[in-house]
This record gives sequence, C-alpha cells and structure tokens, in this order.
Amino acid sequence: MQQEPILPQSINDDPPFSVTHELQNLFRLIVQALQRWKLWGSFMIVGMVLGVVYSFIKPVTYEAKTVFVVEESKSVGGGSLMSALAGQFGVDIGNLSGASGILAGDNVLQLLKSEQLIRKTLLSWYDSAANVTLADEYARLYGFQQKWGSKISKPVSFAVLRKGSSRLEDSLLKKMIEKHIQKELAVAKPDKKMGFFEMNVKMRGEVISVLFSQRLLKSATDFYIETKTKRLLTNVHRLQVKADSLLYMLNRKTYSAADANRLLLDINPAYANPEVSAEISSRDKVLQGTIYAEILKNLEISKTSLIQETPTVQLVDEPVYPLKNNTWLWWEGLLFGAIAGAVVGMGLGVVLSRK
Repeated sequence: MQQEPILPQSINDDPPFSVTHELQNLFRLIVQALQRWKLWGSFMIVGMVLGVVYSFIKPVTYEAKTVFVVEESKSVGGGSLMSALAGQFGVDIGNLSGASGILAGDNVLQLLKSEQLIRKTLLSWYDSAANVTLADEYARLYGFQQKWGSKISKPVSFAVLRKGSSRLEDSLLKKMIEKHIQKELAVAKPDKKMGFFEMNVKMRGEVISVLFSQRLLKSATDFYIETKTKRLLTNVHRLQVKADSLLYMLNRKTYSAADANRLLLDINPAYANPEVSAEISSRDKVLQGTIYAEILKNLEISKTSLIQETPTVQLVDEPVYPLKNNTWLWWEGLLFGAIAGAVVGMGLGVVLSRK
C-alpha cells in the first residue's frame, strides 16, 4: 500500500490555546519562585527594615477639613427693589418663582484658590508677641528657614511684608505658595446638585493647619460678601447721611415754627408779619417732613434689599483638635515593607525562572 506524503506543518500555525496549560505553567513558575525563598526572603527582610525606618522618618501631616454652605438670593421678577418691597409685606418672590442662589456660591471656590488671599492669610499673625506670621511658621516646619538662611547668610522674616514690600521675601513667599501651599490646599464641591463645599488643608503643623483653614475661609467669604453688597451698601450709607441731615434740619424747623406760633399770641392786629413768618415756618416744616419721610422710606427699602442680597455662609463642619494625621505606626511600616519586599522578591524570582 502506497503511503500518502506527510505535508510539513505551516510555521504560522499556533498551538491551540488551553486554559489548563496556562494555569499549569503559572503554577510551575510560582513553585519555582517559592523555591527561591532565600531571594524573596531577603527582599522581605529588607522591605521590613525600610518600612520601619520610613514610619519613623516620614513627615506627619495634619488635615483640617471644613464643610460650609453658601446661600444667596437671586433678583427675580422686578429685581431686588421689587423683592425688597414685597419682603416688607412678608412675601418672598424668590420662593414663589422657585429661584435658588445656592449654585451661585461657586465663586467662593475660586476665591479660596486665589494667590492674593492665600498670601494675605499667610501674613497674618501666628504669634504676634514673637513677631511670627503663619508664613514664618510654615517655613520653619518645612525646613525652609534654615535652607534660605544658609544661602543668603541672614534670617528670613515674612513679618516685614506686613509693613511694606521686600523683593527677597516677596519672591520667597510667592515660590512657597506656588510650589507647596497650593498643592496642600484642596477645595471641592462633593455634590454638584447641593450647596455644600469642602475645603481640606494638609500641613505638617496641627495649629497652623487650623489657623490657615479658618482665616482663609474668612478672608474669602468676607471678600465675596463685600463684593456682592458693595453697591447696595454704598447706597444705604448715602441715604443714611441724607436722612440724618434732613432730620437735623426738620428738628430746627420744628423749633422755629414753635417760636413763630408763640409770637402769634402777642402780635399787634395791625401788623401781619408775625402771621406770615409763622405760615412760612409751618410750610417749610411740612415740606421737609414730606421729603424726610420719602428718604426714610427709600432707606428702609435699601436696607431690606441689602439684607436679601447679602450671601449667607454657614459652617457645617469645622476642624476640631486633635486633627486627623497620616502617622504610620511601626508595625504598619513593618507589614507594608514585608508585603512590598515579598512581592518584589517573588516577581524577580518569576523573571529568573523564565530564563
């Protein structure tokens, strides 16, 4: 019988894929890696030592977490003046129209990241008796004071910036803000549909974390409220000055009218001048009283509008001592180092087993 020729197998044909075969290969590699126990055991010991050392030398940072709500009314319908007029009668146009100003507080998030407000906060006193600012304390905690002092051969104090400008301190403070502080400050809005805002400050000092968080939030909210209400507040002050001036003139005119009326009791019927003087005084009094009443009404409307347009910032959560920190206990460093060393050692063993 004639045998059929055997055709050579194409070099492009791959062997069929088998899950069992792949698992067997993986198991074989793991067994071979475990057999190199001296290798991964050495890596585990080294990792344990490094983990314990790192747990002692790792810088400790403290987290100051603040949650707050910003709510402001929006001018709807006929504007803030109409809202103020309606508010005097107990009617809230904003609620009737369903308007809400909660989302408008997003501007506060941008203010919290402002370099100018951060700078202002850092230049506030940490210890006024020792002439130490928050920036000085921050530089001390991070070792910048010693580093800068060795380079420029003189101590650096940011307290001088409270009195004026200094090129050296200005440049160092700017660099410190850009490279460090802005990375340690996180502001966010956890839920886009709600008006809650969250600010986290992580620094190496517990006290400075709380002070920086509180003062930065106060600076941002004060600036925001002042900007939102500046026009209305100016109008209230202007009307208040007019009202005070008119009240003073009205009081003087009231005394003048009373004196003129008293003279009428002793007048000579042949002369009409006292009667004319009394009539003029009475007329001026009524006129000034009418003007004063209108100014007073506009003043009250402006005050009501100012109250309605002033945003409200309410703290929900604020930092409380002791702060949450990232301290590692020695056994945590030991455990983490052991796991990391074992993984690296076994991975190296698998690589060597493939060769």
